[in-house]
Amino acid sequence: IVSWLEFYDKYFFSSSEIDRFAKSKTQRYNFIKHLLQKKRIVKLSRDRYYLITTKAKSGSWAEHSFILADEACGGKDYAIGGWAAANYWQLTDQIPMQVDVYTTKRQGILRVLNTRIVFHRTTKRRASRVVAGKIANHSFGIEKQEDSKKWLKSTR
Repeated sequence: IVSWLEFYDKYFFSSSEIDRFAKSKTQRYNFIKHLLQKKRIVKLSRDRYYLITTKAKSGSWAEHSFILADEACGGKDYAIGGWAAANYWQLTDQIPMQVDVYTTKRQGILRVLNTRIVFHRTTKRRASRVVAGKIANHSFGIEKQEDSKKWLKSTR
């Protein structure tokens, strides 16, 4: 399973994508459970996973935190905000300790290796006020620059 995912560059995958290797739902569940125990994959959401590549020498390897946030939210109804957005728009030199994601679906904290993603529940209106950003040929939704400036002024 791992070699097939790496060969086809599927570092982010869903449980349905590995159905071809399992004869039943139970076998698929056991595959995923075993890979989670060996720390070869990391769970992002209910059915989305992230494969830690074999290129990772120390066992810890992560994509950019914005890409992880996009994959955890399924690519819709979210906006990256807070210090991470201010840093992206170069409004501050401060390196963010966490990525704040405003979404309509989930809330809580997600730790993926050394990345901390904090989900805040928000309205659909705020989640729709996003601009598409791009890092490493992967697009993600981030707050508009004007909204980041307003947020930054309100924190001071």
